[in-house]
Amino acid sequence: MKKNCIAMLLAGGQGSRLYALTQKVAKPSVPFGGKYRIIDFPLSNCANSGIDTVGVLTQYRPLQLNSYIGNGQPWDLDPADGGVYILPPYQSAGEKGSWFSGTANAIYQNIGFIEAYDPENVLILSGDHIYKMDYSDMLREHVEREAACTISVLQVSMEEATRFGIMNLGEDGYVNQFEEKPKQPKSDLASMGIYIFNWKKLREYLIADENDPNSSKDFGKNIIPNMLAAGEKLWPYRFKGYWRDVGTITSLWDANMDMLSPDLINLYDASWPISSRSPVCPPHYAGEESEIIHSIVTEGCEVDGHVENSVLSPNVIIGRGAIVNYSVLMPGAVVESGAVVEYAIVGENTVVHSGAHVGAAPDGTDAWGVATCGPDIEIRSGAAVPAGAMIYTGEEV
Repeated sequence: MKKNCIAMLLAGGQGSRLYALTQKVAKPSVPFGGKYRIIDFPLSNCANSGIDTVGVLTQYRPLQLNSYIGNGQPWDLDPADGGVYILPPYQSAGEKGSWFSGTANAIYQNIGFIEAYDPENVLILSGDHIYKMDYSDMLREHVEREAACTISVLQVSMEEATRFGIMNLGEDGYVNQFEEKPKQPKSDLASMGIYIFNWKKLREYLIADENDPNSSKDFGKNIIPNMLAAGEKLWPYRFKGYWRDVGTITSLWDANMDMLSPDLINLYDASWPISSRSPVCPPHYAGEESEIIHSIVTEGCEVDGHVENSVLSPNVIIGRGAIVNYSVLMPGAVVESGAVVEYAIVGENTVVHSGAHVGAAPDGTDAWGVATCGPDIEIRSGAAVPAGAMIYTGEEV
């Protein structure tokens, strides 16, 4: 079986900076934007780009993610000669097995899977980014430039550049230097962590890196610098659309708020659908006293209170007189009558009982933050969860 390009999607991260939201699930499984989970975006991009073979590398709490992806049918990734495959770490007979020790090691451990498709090129993706991107355009540039590796880059401000891996270019337009979070950046081209490699070249560097006892087994720290040092041709693919890394509570909340502005990322574009494995729910219901302003309200929701500038996932219930402002409510969350939720993220199946108050509006100080409640929590009547608080499953509030 011969493929021009297959994708390897790194989805095993613990997502420790999402704290309570990833107590029970891997970061790519976290609900997002009302009817999606984070991993829906790279999977949909693959399908829309004509890449029909995707290996999903799982590690941390993979059960829900495995169940969610299934055979890939919701994303049209179930062809007879490809499809989506779950690839956990494994141990062969007589070998000393281990967890993936880095992004490069994760791909190294799956060389056998890749070679089964004998691809010319391999697309490396992360499972925790929100964006719409045609990988076929990137692949076209990769081939035209005869690159060993093409790196997707995003133009950022010079102030932001200190937070990213920055690509510096030579006069010929190819990458000639990579700097990880430079204090004084020379360029504003930030790596998005999306790569296309010539497979034969990548295979050589993966094997060499695996045999280096001092390596971190990471693409950004090891593979890319080693390829540069060896004089390989690395090309920057300039991406100009919406892209957001949702690895922190604030960035996750920001990206959900961005969903309320179709000018930023249009989820209603029929030519580039973002697919998901959505639950079968009845239509949402708005009661006589409900008020819904500039919000996303998905299937199965029952709203009898005030909802403004918020994102409601399936089967959310908002009681009579309840107020929800600038918040993200994940599937099955309940806000009882008289409760207030503002500038907050409420996890799956969490109940905010009558009279409770979760979160607060920004006060202009550095101490303010998004209040976050993990899944399956009971916020008792009259309780107050302050701005920036983090409530974990199992805590009593």
